[in-house]
Amino acid sequence: MEAIQFLIYPFLGCVILILIHAYFGIHILERGVIFLDLSLAQFIAVGIAFSFFLGGSASSRYLYAAIFAVLGASILSFSKQISRHVNIEAFIGVLYVFSFAVSILILDRTAHGLEEFKSILNGNILWLTPADVFKAALLYAVIGGLHLLFWKKFINLSYGNGGNFLWEFLFFLTFAFVLVSSVQLAGILQVFSFLVIPALIGRLYTRDPVKILLKGWAIGLAVSLFGVSLSYKLDIPTAPLIVASLSLIFFFLLGLKAKKSLIL
Repeated sequence: MEAIQFLIYPFLGCVILILIHAYFGIHILERGVIFLDLSLAQFIAVGIAFSFFLGGSASSRYLYAAIFAVLGASILSFSKQISRHVNIEAFIGVLYVFSFAVSILILDRTAHGLEEFKSILNGNILWLTPADVFKAALLYAVIGGLHLLFWKKFINLSYGNGGNFLWEFLFFLTFAFVLVSSVQLAGILQVFSFLVIPALIGRLYTRDPVKILLKGWAIGLAVSLFGVSLSYKLDIPTAPLIVASLSLIFFFLLGLKAKKSLIL
């Protein structure tokens, strides 16, 4: 009973993370910008690093992260224009390594730079409080509701002929604010895996966005329950365990798919 009481909030944190990130994942995969999440999350992490450097409170950390989220969303809103001049994945890769390098340079000047860098990467999902889960759930519900209300507009950005700059900016802005919360809840590694791997598993079997989403949610929730429970029992880091488990399931299902294709 004590273990269940301790694990309920980390698991609920994983639930809300997988619900919102699997949705954004179908957009990212369809656009073919796989590392956009990793790049934008790392760019937001520069803001978090600045807050550590300045010794600010949790509220100032969120403020700096939000500023970099808006800036990152503004840059990526021009991704279609950028792609006319350079490979967009290459641009995203450069943005990532730039953000990674700047984060290290900033955190090198803090008292506990290595520990703070590890917290940005791995997060501390086992130590989520009810307040953490509630605030994140409220933010994700508002953003999810907005995307549900304008489902056709947002789906058309990735699956159709696109849209105007305003809708493109709104897509990246809402995505960036999801990442502001997610990176601080679970770290960059788990956030990236929740975005890409469940949607990728769904795409092994269908191209319908709703079916991809449902399959991604099912896999993500099952792995989250397994990962949170096992990490608590064995006293090992939660985020890397969940990432590794999701990856192994993807490799296994991909192998089955490839084997079936060879037989046919």
